Amino acid sequence: MGEREQGPGKLYLCATPIGNLEDITLRVLATLREVDLVAAEDTRRTRNLFSRYDIHTPLLSYREENRETAGTKIIGRLESGADVALVSDAGTPGISDPGHHLVAECITRGIPVEALPGPNAAISALVISGLPTTRFAFEGFLPRKTGARRKALEALASDTRTLIFYESPNRLAGTLEDIQSVLGDREAAVARELTKKFEEVMRGRVSMLRGILASREVKGEVVLVVEGAAPPRVTQLERRAAVEEVLRLKKGGLSLKEAVGVVVDEMGPGMSRSALYNAALERTKK
Repeated sequence: MGEREQGPGKLYLCATPIGNLEDITLRVLATLREVDLVAAEDTRRTRNLFSRYDIHTPLLSYREENRETAGTKIIGRLESGADVALVSDAGTPGISDPGHHLVAECITRGIPVEALPGPNAAISALVISGLPTTRFAFEGFLPRKTGARRKALEALASDTRTLIFYESPNRLAGTLEDIQSVLGDREAAVARELTKKFEEVMRGRVSMLRGILASREVKGEVVLVVEGAAPPRVTQLERRAAVEEVLRLKKGGLSLKEAVGVVVDEMGPGMSRSALYNAALERTKK
């Protein structure tokens, strides 16, 4: 790393701890020490990290409020041959922060970008929630105003994936109320202060969580994980039609497995791949 005579430098996306300062990789520490500049969303939090690990690399503030002016400076340094590390206030940069703007600009200009993986609050909350992890959707922060928030939730009402939201403590009660009203009384988890001393995960129906939180003052960073919608039920008539379509596709040259895959993709998550395969296989034996 360091200044180059020819060619641009590299932008390193460095994941930093979401709470516990020990949750940082050796690779990230080495990179933060070796780059020419660290662009930080919250320089105060980054200085705490630097102090813990004796890092003395120059810092530049890069946040939503100054992303255009600071971004121009960063791009200039990169194009001059300097290596720059980007860190968010916590976790993986580029998620619910202005980092994606900088990454997009680097890609446009042919500046290499490298991701150094590490902590992420959304994924940590998902895996600890107890809800399905096979398919999930990260929705970031919901709108602040009730009307806009309910409209956003309505758009997700039929989504069968597990839903992940970031939320502020003072809006959590209102968001849970809107979720119950719009999405129904689903299973959910509220993960608070993940990896920190007062980490807490509350699990249960949305109505139960609302009851628990009604008499409490919620503090700290919050991730909300909500059960996805139940897959639509497939009628007996639809199942028969699906089998017929599989057989038609198989006659047209597809393998049974390929034909089943095509039909399941068309019908959506309510159709069981294995059940359709077995039903079609039985028909081929007759």
